[in-house]
Amino acid sequence: MQGSFSEIVLSFLLIACVANVGRCELFTSMAHLQTALYAERDIAVTLKNYVENEEERLRKIKRLAEDLEAHSIKALEKPDYYLANPVNAFLFVKRFTLDWSKNVDHLLKNDSSESMRRYVEYYRQDLPTYEDLQGSAAALMRLQDTYKLDTSKIAEGTLGGVQSTQLTAAECFELGRFAYIAEDFYHTALWMWQALKLESDEVNKTMERTEILDYLAYALAMKGNVKTALIFTEELLTLEPNHERATNNKRYYEKMLKDKEASEYARGEDGKTLDMDPVENDYRRSHEFQSYEALCRGEQIMEIKNNHKLACRYRTRNNPLLLMMPAKEEDVFLDPWIVMYHDVMSDSEINAVKGLATPKLNRATVQNSKTGELEVATYRISKSAWLKQDEDPVVAKINARMQAITGLSMDTAEELQVANYGLGGHYEPHFDFARKEEKDAFKSLGTGNRIATFLFYMSDVAAGGATVFPYIGVKLFPKKGTAAFWYNLYKNGEGIYNTRHAACPVLVGIKWVSNKWIHERGQEFRRPCGLYAEE
Repeated sequence: MQGSFSEIVLSFLLIACVANVGRCELFTSMAHLQTALYAERDIAVTLKNYVENEEERLRKIKRLAEDLEAHSIKALEKPDYYLANPVNAFLFVKRFTLDWSKNVDHLLKNDSSESMRRYVEYYRQDLPTYEDLQGSAAALMRLQDTYKLDTSKIAEGTLGGVQSTQLTAAECFELGRFAYIAEDFYHTALWMWQALKLESDEVNKTMERTEILDYLAYALAMKGNVKTALIFTEELLTLEPNHERATNNKRYYEKMLKDKEASEYARGEDGKTLDMDPVENDYRRSHEFQSYEALCRGEQIMEIKNNHKLACRYRTRNNPLLLMMPAKEEDVFLDPWIVMYHDVMSDSEINAVKGLATPKLNRATVQNSKTGELEVATYRISKSAWLKQDEDPVVAKINARMQAITGLSMDTAEELQVANYGLGGHYEPHFDFARKEEKDAFKSLGTGNRIATFLFYMSDVAAGGATVFPYIGVKLFPKKGTAAFWYNLYKNGEGIYNTRHAACPVLVGIKWVSNKWIHERGQEFRRPCGLYAEE
């Protein structure tokens, strides 16, 4: 009877798992990735209990369980601190993808362990997939580019004061291979070069040098560094003379170098240099993108206009909600008008909003400018949820506060959107309002264009994660409990193009925000005539 009961329970859990299949893409949300730490703990407990019954026969499984248990206990002491380091997160994802298939699957495939394996597979629904592994690898490279991080420093695991395990040659190789699959030969070369240096220093080798040389040489050749590619290919053939691909590549590289035009791309006096152009497409070369990344790094790209006129004030608008506790308003920019509000959301409200949103988090979408349909995009990495006015008193309270502060009606505004950013989570430069050519945008809402944006910061971020405006040089760094506000439209309904903004990649930390997009309908007699009007 006992065995039958457990089978019934397991069947129920598996049905629940199927119903929960939408919880994928863990890398796009730190909140969901953090739940995977608990799943890791549950797997450790399951495996350990099983091993206790068959300890002698399954010694290897027991060691695996203890390793998982030790890792989860350490990580769960400070899960936010642990996952804040993207290298930790990458290694965590890798543990349950590449490492799992290589080192674990064959240990579990036997008749006596079938029931236990099914329990483990159930827990694995909350663990990373290969898609997460690809996403986390791409995130590390995005952070590397945006913040100009040295490959060796990332490999050492020192990012923003949060230390991780150092990467091995094999792990650097895997990062390079993901870049290779994406035909990103710049990052392929960087990570293969790092893998090669680590392989030289490793006593217990984790990677074959010949395999690293093969990828490194090809990536360098694809980036025009043929001379160095030939040197590494010759080294490969010294180690493995019968390597067919290397033999063919050697002839090809020699032919390229004999050609005068191709030889102009050979770089470096000693022949061993990674002098390459990191930019892969025209947009990344654009002034907008370069300004965006510079602002993300905290650089000042231009003088703030009328900086001497910026001021702080208490905002009441004679609204009863603000008379006893006025809003603390600080000018950030005057034209377009951008302000910050301080101490505008309490810790208890933040915790309540996060609690309501977490079960609903789904991959954040963008609106297709041609079709008006919502779709996921690589330039927006986060998960979001929408909270209705009547969902909880705290949501209604926050909406009422925004209405009191701005003087704008929330009746036609969109629901409160809550977003949690994942590994290297970002949102590249975009407009919040619909441009003239985007005729179908917000058509289904029937409330007109987005007149204004109110953005709450619900967490501190140790490094990165700023909101930046590339065309006016403004950068807003997240501070828990603050909020930013700006108008997207002029009073005549035309879009304010200088409000084009972006969310910088999160380098270290976990970023939570919530925002309200306020629409035109209902604001006809509400928008103040002057920037500082109290009525």
